[in-house]
Amino acid sequence: MSDWMRAALLVVSVSAHGAACADEIRVAVAANFAAVLEDLAARFEASSGHEVLISSGSTGGHYAQIHNGAPFDVFFAADAARPALLEQEGRIVAESRFTYAVGRLALWSTEPGYVDADGKVLAAAGFRFLAIANPELAPYGAAARDVLEGLGLWERLQDRLVQGQDIGQTLSFVYTRSAELGFVAYSQLRNPDRPIEGSHWLVPAALHQPIEQQAVLLEDTPAAREFLEFVKSEQGRDLIRSYGYGP
Repeated sequence: MSDWMRAALLVVSVSAHGAACADEIRVAVAANFAAVLEDLAARFEASSGHEVLISSGSTGGHYAQIHNGAPFDVFFAADAARPALLEQEGRIVAESRFTYAVGRLALWSTEPGYVDADGKVLAAAGFRFLAIANPELAPYGAAARDVLEGLGLWERLQDRLVQGQDIGQTLSFVYTRSAELGFVAYSQLRNPDRPIEGSHWLVPAALHQPIEQQAVLLEDTPAAREFLEFVKSEQGRDLIRSYGYGP
């Protein structure tokens, strides 16, 4: 057999072995982190050969699905409470719970100059609708409620609130101008490749409970562990921070 043929067969053998070792990783992710996770997944897939299947939605909704047996391997929540509950219930791999990001809340409008730098537009109330995520399902919605209660506006604005099931739907309400402004995740606005559109107020973290976002491993597979290690790596951490997350 010629040398070039041996080399060709070696390439085919290595490629086939890589394909055979490739696995699917089923990930449930909070809507605020979906775009970042897609970026992380693309980079991980390119280097590992594994495929990351992403299901985005509210943290409360995902918790209920997992509690009822949904076949996810990894869960990226928008809070620390649901991962802690899953740990207490014995539904996660032991000692797999960790904080992957700390979220920031922003008040946003697609119209430039509409939202001022201090959020005083809320008290002026010169708008028809204010979008927030459902406070009972979405941690960013709970944070928005904290802000409005702290400003003494929660009761006053009840007839103007439009609630999204998750922060993704809330962003859509503002983007389509179904609501003039809304509380969204800062990470949804801040993309490292483009400037923020419209106008926004980055809400001081002191005005709401910390949005500590935790992830857990639900199924102990080598591919899922490898993906979480990639998220924890310096490359993964740098990417997460580039979208405006702390710490």
